[in-house]
Amino acid sequence: MRQFLVGAAQRIIKGSPLYYVWVVFLLAMITVGIVAYVRQLQSGLIVTGMTSYVSWGFYIGNFTFLVGVAAAAVLLIIPAYLYDFGPIKEIVIIGEALAVSALLMCLMFVTADLGRPDRVWHLIPGLGILNLPSSLLGWDIVVLNGYLFLNIFIPGYIIYKAYDNKPANMNFILPFILLSIPWAVSIHTTTAFIYNGLAARPFWNASILAPRFLASAFCSGPALIILLFQLVRRYTGFHVKDEALFKIAEMIAIAMAINLFLLGAEFFKELYSDTHHLSPMEYLYVGLQGKGRLVPWIWTAFAFNVTAFIIFLLPFTRKRFITLNIGCVLIITGIWIEKGMGLIIPGFIPAPLGEVWEYSPSSIEILVAMGIWSIGALVLTLLLKIIIPIELGEFTRSSNVAREVASAGL
Repeated sequence: MRQFLVGAAQRIIKGSPLYYVWVVFLLAMITVGIVAYVRQLQSGLIVTGMTSYVSWGFYIGNFTFLVGVAAAAVLLIIPAYLYDFGPIKEIVIIGEALAVSALLMCLMFVTADLGRPDRVWHLIPGLGILNLPSSLLGWDIVVLNGYLFLNIFIPGYIIYKAYDNKPANMNFILPFILLSIPWAVSIHTTTAFIYNGLAARPFWNASILAPRFLASAFCSGPALIILLFQLVRRYTGFHVKDEALFKIAEMIAIAMAINLFLLGAEFFKELYSDTHHLSPMEYLYVGLQGKGRLVPWIWTAFAFNVTAFIIFLLPFTRKRFITLNIGCVLIITGIWIEKGMGLIIPGFIPAPLGEVWEYSPSSIEILVAMGIWSIGALVLTLLLKIIIPIELGEFTRSSNVAREVASAGL
């Protein structure tokens, strides 16, 4: 293990000039985010755009989006491990690395949203009280950390075996792989339950929310994976087959069709019933009481999602990388708007007395969020610096030994 850790550290600190520029840029963004977060710790949440009326905002919006990105790793796990689909099996480890970085960002966004993060120890099993089984927030802590463990343990075991030039014992690891599939569904389902369990918030109080969360997650997460794999094969020697990317694109088309259908069902329910519970959706799509800060954003998201669906639905555009990448960017942006500010803010509008209190993130929130995203990107970059050489056979125990012998002049 010591030899592996030393070799991994050497891999991390060595790279091309472009690699160093990228890492320095991320470290600079992380520093800016830390400075902004220290300011928030000193002054409190008053430096954010949140109020007693809109108590969740930019942080929780990013958290909700990233939970979906993490859950999307299951779309690689199922064809890779259960159906032994070769093109995806070759790249599934990288997808799980993305899930690890997404989960770490999820936990950091929740921490940033806490007014008293020093009390987070109350959530640690054995030290604090999770209030299980009644607390959905307690369950969210359990499923997020459990899924993080699975996405570290499974690829970590397989990668270390590859480093040792030994085959993975599938009889040992398969139960964990099978467990990770329902666990991936549970992390986004539990997040949805946190929202739709709030009976006083009609915008969230809908049983359709959990399946919509999953459908949208299986759009944005795989779209991000497609872009990531193209970057990996462009800047490393790791080969990613077009067949794998096109298969993921097919799954996105199906998921987006389901997502748009569920959105239409939600529209019908709200518009046809025409009760006062329509107010949050009215604020989001057309404005309410002369206020509609989110209206252009949500219609942009809707246009992006529909356009991307058409791109992924048609084989001609789905299998051309220019249109495929445009579709991926549109889906990621559209789902980020829809599941971020488009989901969180309308849930608080109107206030109990009927007022419309609008929210927009402060500069502090934006800088902290940029810092957290940069940490996630840095974690993913460092993981890939270790994983890809092992996958290519360039970083193994035997190659390390040979290098040490050569450096010793033996």
